[in-house]
Amino acid sequence: MNKAVIAIDLGASSGRVMVGYLNNGKLALEEFHRFQNQQVMHGNESCWDLYSILEEIKIGINKVITSGTKVISLGIDTWGVDFVLLDKFGQHLGEFVSYRDARTEGVLDRLIDSTQLSREEIYKQTGIQFLPFNTLYQLRAIADQQPLWFNRIDTLLFIPDYLNYKLTGVKHCEYTNASTSQLLDCKDKAWNEQLIDACGAKLEWLLPPQMPNRIIGKYKVDGIDIPVCSVASHDTASAVTATPLANENMAYLSSGTWSLLGIESERPFTGDIAYRFNLTNEGGVDGRYRVLKNIMGLWLIQRVKAENPELSFADIANLARQVEPFKYLMNPNDNDFLNPSSMTEAVKCWFKKHNQAGPDTLAEVFRCIYDSLALAYSEVITQLTEVTGRTITELRIVGGGTQDQFLNQLCADVCQIKVSTEPTEASALGNVVNQFIASDVITCLEEARQIIDASSNVHYFTPNHVEGLSLVKSRFQKITK
Repeated sequence: MNKAVIAIDLGASSGRVMVGYLNNGKLALEEFHRFQNQQVMHGNESCWDLYSILEEIKIGINKVITSGTKVISLGIDTWGVDFVLLDKFGQHLGEFVSYRDARTEGVLDRLIDSTQLSREEIYKQTGIQFLPFNTLYQLRAIADQQPLWFNRIDTLLFIPDYLNYKLTGVKHCEYTNASTSQLLDCKDKAWNEQLIDACGAKLEWLLPPQMPNRIIGKYKVDGIDIPVCSVASHDTASAVTATPLANENMAYLSSGTWSLLGIESERPFTGDIAYRFNLTNEGGVDGRYRVLKNIMGLWLIQRVKAENPELSFADIANLARQVEPFKYLMNPNDNDFLNPSSMTEAVKCWFKKHNQAGPDTLAEVFRCIYDSLALAYSEVITQLTEVTGRTITELRIVGGGTQDQFLNQLCADVCQIKVSTEPTEASALGNVVNQFIASDVITCLEEARQIIDASSNVHYFTPNHVEGLSLVKSRFQKITK
């Protein structure tokens, strides 16, 4: 059997148009087109250039067609929470504002103060981690600003749904991406009218969320009709699809611009302890839950590297190795690191802000980031164990971060569990197998994971003893509190 699909995988910094092949029980990926996904400023708003992204997607699809590759479908996965508002004519209203824009600063507090809702009630209803850029707060920010076009809104489409709409003309709402919004009731998977009212939106703007892995329309180009599949369109949902989870004692870490560490569950966890730890219960394939926590991730390294373009990622790891470990620790999830003009200065200023001695050299900045990320991973594993009652014995790392062997070994050392890695292209592979599931080429999620595991070159990292680790973790806990 030789089947092929187009996987359009959009991350926060780049996009790829890839073809996934299934041949004799093995999966392979071929990249046809890669492009930058950089935010642009419109006035004082940080925005996505979706027009450019859409054109790059079409260029990539055309390259596949020109190559003569026969595909059975295409699918798009992207980041979460962001959306496009359309009028009744299908034209977008306002700019394509990014979650990294500052418009949501302080909005959560204003929402709580102006409604009868509490943070605890919002969490118990949605099960979603409180992050300042969730769709809930973006919509409230728009309502507070009262733009002239607010009453002209007809439909809200999340980013992958909007891109699918531009390809097919079909409006659709895919569940896994919608689940990141903090507007869905996490148990019945339907829109929460109380929260929609609280943020100033209207229920009629929102289409009913549909489970992933279904054909929703066709993209017509040069006399060819390509079926468009609504996959698990949140990139982490696709990445988790592609994570070979052997048992319930294995956690996953989708390591990229964001680090997303969690477990897969048949039920959400929305109790008091989960609320206190600010865990999230996002949607997955087959109605499963991704019980996880968002950690700022390699964005911190990427942004410092952008200020030092002469350095490779291998150079960065070597610099970090050369300095004293755990000397400087910070909270990597601090909002100060969300979108600073200089990440290097943001790290240094964080220590000044907290009246602590901080890193001076570039090597110390990198080491501080690495150590703080690994400790954040360890902290989340402890929290997941307490909330779910599961003993986590192995961490499977997938995504681009699998290539950072220094961080992977540090993760094993700090978390004191076995770490396995691969696949690197997890979100793209998840996109691929989700399409094959939709087309009945692959029967189910478990079969897809077995195929992916058999197609991967798995690496293992065994934990080393770390002197004084308990004291280091205690220091980090005080910082994050």
